[in-house]
Amino acid sequence: MDERSRYFRRLKRLRGSARRWSVLGGGLAAAAAVLTPYAGIGVADAVWAAAAGSSVMLAWWRWSDHRELAAQPAPAPSLPETRLAAALERFPAGRTVVQEVRRQKNRFALRGSVIADSWDRLERASQTMAGLAGRLTGEGEAAVREAATAERWLRDLGQRAASVERAIPLGQGGRRDALVESHAGLAEQFSEGVEAFEALVAAAASYVAEDGQPLVDTRHPAYFSLVDAADRLRGIAEGLAELRTSEFRTPPAAAG
Repeated sequence: MDERSRYFRRLKRLRGSARRWSVLGGGLAAAAAVLTPYAGIGVADAVWAAAAGSSVMLAWWRWSDHRELAAQPAPAPSLPETRLAAALERFPAGRTVVQEVRRQKNRFALRGSVIADSWDRLERASQTMAGLAGRLTGEGEAAVREAATAERWLRDLGQRAASVERAIPLGQGGRRDALVESHAGLAEQFSEGVEAFEALVAAAASYVAEDGQPLVDTRHPAYFSLVDAADRLRGIAEGLAELRTSEFRTPPAAAG
């Protein structure tokens, strides 16, 4: 249930509660007012009066809560695709699908724009950085955080530049020239930012490559373990082959 549904459900519940307590309080108050003069003041009358007063106070509180909640603006309705995306993102495969759909949607919005090529470069660099992030440890973790911040800024800048570009045909005279100049500055800043982001990704790849190299030999120790294991298995296989051949070999005939 989204926030808007919860809001109206709570508002309806408060209104219903306030009405019930109002009816109950009014009935008890009327009963106390009618019965007390005839029977005099007694214990039963005190109970009637206390119940009536409590009901009236509860009704007043419920109406106060209802008015306070009704004065607040109702939450905006959530779109069906938003709820569907939230449900899909709970699973790794669904999260990948949602991210790909959003990426294609953003790319489609930039079709024909002068920053489209730079946007594609940003997408490739972002995917490469995502693959390297799990291997960037130690000092490399700071680069991951910097890359995430820079990527958010670049995507916002790219969308801003595309929006200004779409508004250029709407301008007239000096306003159009101002929009062209502003768009040129945004596009240049976006292109330079993408180049810097690519340089960061390349540096991260170099870090991952060097971090995976052994300190002495050019090959990782696991490589030599694999070679030794392969040699042992090969030797065992050759020994088994020779044993099988010797068992089924026909002995030479004895001289007559």
